[in-house]
Amino acid sequence: MKQYDFTLVLAPGTELTDELVEALYESGCDDGSPGSRAGMVWVTLHREDKSLEQAIRSGIADVQKAGCHVTRVEIEPADLAVSAAAK
Repeated sequence: MKQYDFTLVLAPGTELTDELVEALYESGCDDGSPGSRAGMVWVTLHREDKSLEQAIRSGIADVQKAGCHVTRVEIEPADLAVSAAAK
């Protein structure tokens, strides 16, 4: 298993409220840190998994459990390099 860092950008109109943060944590995003700026809300996750794809899939599933939709995934360059080297 490898450690992967990535950010899930949530759908436009999502508001970062205390309730959303609690829902994200309850859904399994307790290893992430939600943030917002200029109307954009995101969750940065640090996941250990077999592959970057699996880590992202599990992160998206957790965000969906909290009732949100992901519009974009942002991946750290180092994790892209690790993922490419593993193929």
